Amino acid sequence: MNRPDDDALSPTARLFVGLWPDDETRQALHDHQALWQWGRSAVPTRRERLHMTLHFLGDWPRELVPALVQGLAVPFEPFTLRLDDAGVWRNGIARVGPVEPPAPLLALHHRLALALARLGLVPASGRFAPHVTLARGAAQAMPPRRPPSIVWPVAGYALVESDLRPPASYRIRAVYG
Repeated sequence: MNRPDDDALSPTARLFVGLWPDDETRQALHDHQALWQWGRSAVPTRRERLHMTLHFLGDWPRELVPALVQGLAVPFEPFTLRLDDAGVWRNGIARVGPVEPPAPLLALHHRLALALARLGLVPASGRFAPHVTLARGAAQAMPPRRPPSIVWPVAGYALVESDLRPPASYRIRAVYG
């Protein structure tokens, strides 16, 4: 779908930093998602929107995005992420994530938090719970009996812009790694 140039529409960009799956991992996530039993209120995440958010940045003035792109370049080493746990949180988020987050993922999250602080943004406090959201409004959803076994070779991370206009979409602004 062609959209008018986003830069001409809004003075701000709604951004997050996240892990963007390769096609094989995205298909494995989608295949796992298809095994769930969804309640009536569940809104499954569309295949092309499956990702793992590391830091939500909110709305940024577009003129500051180039500095943000540069400031988010932190040391990165590829790693393997095993998504071997699934469930529904109390807020109705159906998710899949690692039972034990790997040290390189936690280190990347920390390095990005430091980079954001240098840019004047205070990252959200609280425990980092790495996950991929499979659906929202899914309080009644049931994951498959067998836990997921998704191996995600993480080769980098991305700065992503959310476009909330229907149909909501994402646009990769920068890739690192």
